[in-house]
Amino acid sequence: MGLRSKEEGKEEEEEEGSSLSLGPYRYNSPFVQVCLIGLVCFCCPGMFNALSGMGGGGQIDHKVGNNANTALYTTFAVFGVLGGGIYNLLGPRLTLLAGCSTYVLYAGSFLSYNHNQGQAFVVTAGAILGIGAGLLWAGQGAIMTSYPPPHRKGSYISLFWAIFNLGGVIGGLIPFILNYHREKAASVNDGTYIAFMCFMAAGTALTLTILPPARVVRDDGTRATSMTYSNVVTESWEILKLFVNWKMLLIVPAAWASNFFYTYQFNNVNGLIFTLRTKGLNNVFYWGAQMLGSFGIGYFLDFSFKSRRMRGLVGIGAVALLGTAIWAGGLANQLRYKDGNWKGDPLDFKDSRGRFAGPFVLYFSYGLLDAMFQSLCYWVIGALADDSETLSRYSGFYKGVQSAGAAVAWQLDNHKKQLLSQLIVNWSLTTVSYPLLAVLVLLAVKDENNAEDGDSKMPKPSALPGSVDDGDARGKN
Repeated sequence: MGLRSKEEGKEEEEEEGSSLSLGPYRYNSPFVQVCLIGLVCFCCPGMFNALSGMGGGGQIDHKVGNNANTALYTTFAVFGVLGGGIYNLLGPRLTLLAGCSTYVLYAGSFLSYNHNQGQAFVVTAGAILGIGAGLLWAGQGAIMTSYPPPHRKGSYISLFWAIFNLGGVIGGLIPFILNYHREKAASVNDGTYIAFMCFMAAGTALTLTILPPARVVRDDGTRATSMTYSNVVTESWEILKLFVNWKMLLIVPAAWASNFFYTYQFNNVNGLIFTLRTKGLNNVFYWGAQMLGSFGIGYFLDFSFKSRRMRGLVGIGAVALLGTAIWAGGLANQLRYKDGNWKGDPLDFKDSRGRFAGPFVLYFSYGLLDAMFQSLCYWVIGALADDSETLSRYSGFYKGVQSAGAAVAWQLDNHKKQLLSQLIVNWSLTTVSYPLLAVLVLLAVKDENNAEDGDSKMPKPSALPGSVDDGDARGKN
């Protein structure tokens, strides 16, 4: 039995004295729990994204930020893969609590760097954050893909993505407001990092509100999953099997690409060609575009066609067409500064007028594409199984490969690789991903609710105490 099961096992056995209607706004409903994990990610990775989106972690010299991100994504690659197994051992609360606590340390390391220029602390904090992020995102992936009912996974993924990226919007406003009058290129001030730390600490506390999957009851009376907590030997073996799982191998290019392009977009578009205050404003719209993109693709993947397989295939085609157009626009913009030196003064939203519009729209479009691409990937993963146990491993594998790609990307930028080459690699990786995702949908995604992995582990209403089939239309919390 896992380390956390004794404490949470007692909670699962508690009998609530009061009756509870099976509406969507119950504390133990998938809707509320997905909103809560969205708020956790709003405060922690949402603020981290806003900080990274400044380019170089808000520092004028990107080297320390690049080295910290390399350390971060190297450990993230390992613990992303291991995270699914750790989630199955510890459960959501301990896994998420341990993961979120590392974000505060990371933001604090940049605050320290503002005063003593100590790179070692920042890089070490980055490595520790990679461990924590692996735990957080494996838990998040399991919750987001297994708690919702199978026919509404796209909608719940988009709901999560919107709440999470609202953190990037608010996080973008923080440096914009606090650095508004600092028009010259400079590192962000202490107040910016302190504000990020406060949000991250709040997100860490919010992890205690997340329920284990066996206590989450859907509107039809079924539990989200009937999983029992695993053991180290089982999880080690199941994680090793992922590396020869043909479904996971087909998703590797998409996983690798999905964070690989952040380095180029953050450092060499937003971080290179705009003024300090405009970088913050751009991030407000970048993450706002993610909210729009996730809602659009989520609605399409749930409601556009009766056939789930058809929804997936057409969704892949739509994202592929949009992605091709956006990367083509990126190429046109990149040809204006092939040598990496922006001609003229950095663009400012207030002073540059017409020159600002094109690069701004491009950066906004990058955010739109990112949300649609990653929401699509999560929808495909969520369609491969129903149970939290399996999906935590799949999500962890996805995040591990994603983070390995990001670690490589940050070092490519640190070694001053040509920006045009970086763009072409990003475009190529996403383009290769689409046909492989289409093959995965054709071969592994079924039109009925049960996924290809076999019978769903989701207990039926008749198997639940207090279910409709037992003569009681109320669920237990």
